[in-house]
Amino acid sequence: MLTVCPYFHVHQPFRVKRYRVFDIGNDNEYFNEDSETDLNNRRIVEKVANKSYRPTNKILQELLDNHEDFRFALSFSGTALEQFEKYTPDVLESFQKLVASGRVEILADTYHHSLAFFYSVPEFERQVKQHENKIKSLFGVTPRVFRNTELSYRNDLAKWCEDNGYLGIMAEGWGKYLGWRSPNFLYQPPACGKIKVLLKNYKLSDDVAFRFGNRGWESWPLTADTYAGWIHSHHGNGQTINLFMDYETFGEHQWEDTGIFDFLRSLPSVLTQHPDTTFKTPTETVLSYDAVGVIDVPEILTWADTDRDLTAWTGNDIQRDAINATYGMESQVLQTGDENIIETWRKLQTSDHFYYMCTKWSNDGDVHAYFSPYQSPYDAYIAFMNALSDLQLRVNRINQTLVVEQSVTDVSVAEVEIEEVIREKLRVEEESEETPVVSWWLRLKSSLKSWFMKIPFFSNSRKRD
Repeated sequence: MLTVCPYFHVHQPFRVKRYRVFDIGNDNEYFNEDSETDLNNRRIVEKVANKSYRPTNKILQELLDNHEDFRFALSFSGTALEQFEKYTPDVLESFQKLVASGRVEILADTYHHSLAFFYSVPEFERQVKQHENKIKSLFGVTPRVFRNTELSYRNDLAKWCEDNGYLGIMAEGWGKYLGWRSPNFLYQPPACGKIKVLLKNYKLSDDVAFRFGNRGWESWPLTADTYAGWIHSHHGNGQTINLFMDYETFGEHQWEDTGIFDFLRSLPSVLTQHPDTTFKTPTETVLSYDAVGVIDVPEILTWADTDRDLTAWTGNDIQRDAINATYGMESQVLQTGDENIIETWRKLQTSDHFYYMCTKWSNDGDVHAYFSPYQSPYDAYIAFMNALSDLQLRVNRINQTLVVEQSVTDVSVAEVEIEEVIREKLRVEEESEETPVVSWWLRLKSSLKSWFMKIPFFSNSRKRD
């Protein structure tokens, strides 16, 4: 038996508008939804909904209705779900209907599509919990398999997932770590005893996600029969064919005129013509097969670019500067206790912001340019850092106010404590008639109060009061 595990990732970031240096200190809205530019988040979501989400959801619903063994998995960023709720509620409802079939699994993820695990595990954990709560709220399910942002993976992430009760985790089936082995089997991470790794068959996945509409590709035009034949060729040499790709592959990255919708509509019936081929969700796959060995990934592995590492987001100085500045604000941001500030900071963690700053050349550079709404990586960096600078000003202002309030409170508490001590000494003196003690404590009170008032900060605070 050979099973097929399709998984589609649904994501939309809150793109930073062209935020100018003159806006710093004057404009607290960084994510535009009203302008006529390519950075209008509302317009982008509505456009992709028309081209991809609505027609693809309709086809997938028909496939679920007509093929009892058809099933697949979805992952959502919280930022996408927020925008569906706000701009295209019918799209969210159609996703909810798919999941209600019981044959569509939702995966765990980071809420803000961030790379937080590699910069701050506590922040990562907060975002994973926020994502879990959102999924429970909207879909009524609890994810059991984990998929990290951009399919990023490392041994310690797998260990974290096992320690937190996940059954499986997804990763890129990259030859650097697989060697001679096949991605079409389940593996186990080192130092783990339960969790299993599902590896993307990147060749078969990318044939659809990236090459499908390329007229210069030797296999163009790709038909469902041809593709099914490639999958069937793995019978006897694999447990599962894991097809992982962006949901927007259908209709947005590969336009309708490429035939992508007809391909999707035909594939399940063609695949299951082979009697030993069927579909499974990630959880079903994990529960159905044993791991055949250990896969050791000590460095960060992702599904992006030819390098399959983190350089799509951290490969140059401006990317590293932006991402380090963002995570460097963590303690200050959390100290504010301001939910709006914290949520804005998390939206700025979304990996797309740093992806737009990539300066790679050749095919990788073309892909980055295709996804970016900015004229250049430097425009993306300038807009982002201007917005981050404004956020830093807001954070500083709030925290300075908190320090002042706390300092005034501390002085008041200290004075009350001194008064209480003096009262107690007065009581003792009245009982023992030790007048020197009274005068000594009165002098102490006066000296302490004078000392506090000599400090300009406290003196000014008193004047304001």
